[in-house]
Amino acid sequence: MKRILTALVLGLAAQGASASEDDIRKVRASGDVAATMDALESAVTGAGATVFARVDHAGGAAGVDMNLAPSQLLIFGNPMLGTPAMQANPLAGLYLPLKVLVYEDMQGQVWLAYEDPEETLDDLNGIDDDAAYIAKMRGALGNLTATAAGG
Repeated sequence: MKRILTALVLGLAAQGASASEDDIRKVRASGDVAATMDALESAVTGAGATVFARVDHAGGAAGVDMNLAPSQLLIFGNPMLGTPAMQANPLAGLYLPLKVLVYEDMQGQVWLAYEDPEETLDDLNGIDDDAAYIAKMRGALGNLTATAAGG
């Protein structure tokens, strides 16, 4: 009984800490995953932000003889946007830099997906939902993903 209660408590705690699918913004892309990710990376660097990593999830899966539809994650940031959030609460550093996932769904459609920064940082003390840096992060993610999505 103790194990079941512990598992239930841990499961509920994990749910509270994870993003809701309702908080994730999705933008339909016109190209394949690699081309869309290249366009996103170009847009990010063109905007003056720093790309910290490009993670190829499908490549990782292939490395352990597992199949996964094309999926890549771009981790990037701009200290002008992220630093004020971390000044307000250092725990914001757990959620920053920003991330955008480019993936192919079960129907073969490619999407760019990211969590709304207001929701990402919502439960941290000292982070105001109306903070200018939240609006700037949201705007940057919207502009960058729209650019990368193509026509």
